[in-house]
Amino acid sequence: MMSGKKTEFPKLAKPAIRALKGAGFSQLEQLTEVEEEELAKLHGMGPKAIEQLRLALLERGWQFSTK
Repeated sequence: MMSGKKTEFPKLAKPAIRALKGAGFSQLEQLTEVEEEELAKLHGMGPKAIEQLRLALLERGWQFSTK
């Protein structure tokens, strides 16, 4: 996990937030440990939400995992 202040998710549609919370994600930096393709499989996680998360990660110099 990244050190420093916890970072909330950007504003997303409710189904996307429910999908993230349901999968156990509560902070943006946790998404640096998961591949984008895995997130896309979550029910309620659409292409727009993935793009919003990708941009939020990039703003902080982070990215999805590339395992």
